[in-house]
Amino acid sequence: MRFRVFESLLLLWITCISNSLCDVKISTHDVKLTVGETKAINLEISLDDVYIRVTIDKVPLLDILSVIIGWLYFAAWTISFYPQIYINYKTKSVVGLNFDSLAFNLIGFTLYTIFNIGLYFINSVKEEYFDRYPRGLNPVHLNDVFFSVHAVLATRIIIIQCCIYKRDKQKVSITARLIIAVFAIFILGNAILTFTKVIQFLDVLNNFSYVKLTTTIIQYVPQAYMNYKKKSTVGWSIGTVLLDFAGGILSMLQMILKAYNYDDWVSIFGDPTKFGVGFFSVLFDVLFIVQHYVLYGDTNYEVNQ
Repeated sequence: MRFRVFESLLLLWITCISNSLCDVKISTHDVKLTVGETKAINLEISLDDVYIRVTIDKVPLLDILSVIIGWLYFAAWTISFYPQIYINYKTKSVVGLNFDSLAFNLIGFTLYTIFNIGLYFINSVKEEYFDRYPRGLNPVHLNDVFFSVHAVLATRIIIIQCCIYKRDKQKVSITARLIIAVFAIFILGNAILTFTKVIQFLDVLNNFSYVKLTTTIIQYVPQAYMNYKKKSTVGWSIGTVLLDFAGGILSMLQMILKAYNYDDWVSIFGDPTKFGVGFFSVLFDVLFIVQHYVLYGDTNYEVNQ
């Protein structure tokens, strides 16, 4: 049995195993823990805000399955960058890859990386988070940090390919530049507000995450329109789409399994951001799959021949 005693940033895990005695005594002013017959710990803390979180799963096997699915979608999304990198390298061309989508992708993942690093590594930010959500859990894990950093690096590799390989007359559109300018003004405004102590750095990071969510939704539109205009998906990797589709499906499946197993549907419907991003990603992936295999399949075949 494991208990978590929590007050502000104080965190204590109490674990009892079968071959030892574990005695926990909680009074109004202190916690006394005795393990076995020789070790005792006294903690002088206020219990006004102390609570014990108990989670009960319906089916233990689903908990294990959820962890496996989590690593599978993490792997799928991480690998999804490489089919496009490979096809660019093989053809020595980036014709067919929309630069607007690439620009939005870089901005989104850069801000997402800042958000993850801030909440995972910076103690002052974590203090702000737990002051605001005293009974919350840090939403950022180490694999989130790794994925976002890797995504930025992989996107930059593709941008370098765009600079050295054949690209014809492709460039970032005026519309995309205007949207990026709005993002830049928004980011600058947040920086000024936090340096003048109007808002906390946590608010800045949260706002960065909202920009990331926005770019995630709009980044697919330019590529889908470009495919429609050319009536072809040549130059753009369907492998990336299939891996992104698999990652999105697995991500939503994990959330549904967790919600069912812990009877915690609020995690989906109360805060639908993560689920919504996965949902819209899958919708666009379906559109791209239809474009590649159904609508423009013959054109793709003729061009490749």
